[in-house]
Amino acid sequence: MKRNVALLLFAEVEVLDFAGPFEVFAVTDELRGHDTFNVFTVAESVRPIRARNGLSVNPDHDFASCPAPHLLIIPGGFGTRALLTNETVLAWLRTTAASAELVMSVCTGSLVLARAGLLDGLRATTHHECFALLRAHAPRTAIDETARFVDNGKFLTAAGISAGLDCSLHVVTRLLGAATAAATARYMEYRTA
Repeated sequence: MKRNVALLLFAEVEVLDFAGPFEVFAVTDELRGHDTFNVFTVAESVRPIRARNGLSVNPDHDFASCPAPHLLIIPGGFGTRALLTNETVLAWLRTTAASAELVMSVCTGSLVLARAGLLDGLRATTHHECFALLRAHAPRTAIDETARFVDNGKFLTAAGISAGLDCSLHVVTRLLGAATAAATARYMEYRTA
């Protein structure tokens, strides 16, 4: 089964937060003959998104045209603050997460999961400068300040920025085995240890 991997984009999204996981899942798919992952981006509307530090990115889908994701990835960045009061995004996230196989956040993407009520009763992490902010939005969540990523089963949260690479490789290991994840990391020349 080819799994849909959707990465949420929004204004001021941190570039490596979405580009790192995008690369991991796209490379894994390429190494396996393009039969594993359909990796794409989604945003509230299909218009250019201005990411952190000025990078312009064009989302593949809006919420209405987005294929049902098996894996939904919520990156972080300063732009997550605006999402915390965006009921359209939060409602889409709740609905989409309910049917997804896995939901993963990177960095302050965990704030958005928390605001949507998806981290209650779980463990979570975020960027090291935002632990207090996550606690404020997730009072019923155990915050792990030492983990590179936290795996609760369906919901995974990664620490800041580059930790999204580690969490993505962990997901590849869960779904396809350690050898596949190692091959992906080797191709990317990314050292996991």
